[in-house]
Amino acid sequence: MMNQFSFQFSYRVGVADINYGGHVANSAVLNFFQDARIAYLANLGPYSEIDLCGCGLIMPEAHVFFRKEMFLGDQLQIGVKSHNLKRSSWVMEYRIERAAELTVEGETQLLCFNYTTRKVCRFPAEFRLLLIDFEELEK
Repeated sequence: MMNQFSFQFSYRVGVADINYGGHVANSAVLNFFQDARIAYLANLGPYSEIDLCGCGLIMPEAHVFFRKEMFLGDQLQIGVKSHNLKRSSWVMEYRIERAAELTVEGETQLLCFNYTTRKVCRFPAEFRLLLIDFEELEK
C-alpha cells in the first residue's frame, strides 16, 4: 500500500517519542506527521509551513488511527500524499509502516493561513498547480 503514496520519509523512533507504557506516545505521532509534512513540502521546492508562495499553513483538524504499537529504535517509513484541494484548504494523508507492516494511518486538514493578518487566505495558484502535477490530480 505504501506505493500509493507520492512521497516517503524515513524516521527512527527516539527516546523522546516513548511514553510511560514503553511505546510511542499518541502525541508523538502528530510530530511524525509534521516531520514528514515538512520534508514533503521541501521536496516540492523552497516551501515550508510558514511560506507557500506567500502564505503559511494552519492545521484545524487531525485524525490518527493506531493499528500497531511502535517502539524505541523502530525504523519507520512514512508515506504522505495530498488530495481534496479546495479554495483555501487540502487534505494530507499519512501511512506509517515498520518493516512493511502498517502501524498508523491518518490525515490532517490544512488551511492556507496568512500569519500577518491572522486570517485564512486563498490557496496560492502556483502551489496548487505544483500539488496537482506532483500528485497527478485532476485539474
